[in-house]
Amino acid sequence: MYSLLERLRSLRHRFWYGISERVRWSRGVFHETPARDLPGVAFEQTQRIAALQCRYQVHFEEKLSAATSINNYEYLDILDRTWADSGLPRPEGGVVCDVGCASFWYAAALHAFFRPRELVGVEVEGHRLFKDGRSRIDYAAGYVAQIPGARFLLADYADCELPADVITAWFPFVTATALLAWRLPLSMLTPERLFTRIYLNLRSRGLLVLVNHGAAEAAIARELCSAAGLTPLSSFAESGAFSSHRASTASVSCWTRV
Repeated sequence: MYSLLERLRSLRHRFWYGISERVRWSRGVFHETPARDLPGVAFEQTQRIAALQCRYQVHFEEKLSAATSINNYEYLDILDRTWADSGLPRPEGGVVCDVGCASFWYAAALHAFFRPRELVGVEVEGHRLFKDGRSRIDYAAGYVAQIPGARFLLADYADCELPADVITAWFPFVTATALLAWRLPLSMLTPERLFTRIYLNLRSRGLLVLVNHGAAEAAIARELCSAAGLTPLSSFAESGAFSSHRASTASVSCWTRV
């Protein structure tokens, strides 16, 4: 049951979502101005970035803005530390699908870590308008254009048949609070459908990488994964060099379909 305030917020979000989907505004593909370097970065982060650059042979700042580059290093750092803790072999060369990718600004980090032959980002709300007059799809088109085999798909993932060797889900919506904070209507809160679709799309012995906000949200996600038939492989939650801006530590878990 939702409160009156939650229902009112949901109605407002539904109205604006409907407007954006009808207008479908786009100014065309947008490419960020490369930062080239990252001045003013904290010493601990600089050290970690150097380690990631060496290990994965990447320099995000050569193609992306400073802010987007730092965010990609954070996501790559999360994946790197998760795998170091789990001892799992790193899957490479397959099909990677990301659930709820927003503008897919972190496609570069996923490509660096998984080295897939195909990378798909799926987002249900592609026409949200930003202050600069561009829509989410404009940004997404620019990010995937830089990566071989990458594409952006505007769709509800729960309705998509997209077989994949690896599925990633960064902070998927499992609570009303998170969904409303992202300015989406409550009708889109269908976590059971979402995780059932993930199970169906994940190839046998494939890997789901799930990232949640803190322990409480991770506990909800674990129940959803188990109910969908997924099998746990590992879990990891530890603050890193880039995590000071987060209210709660990112909790990562890996699952498979047997």
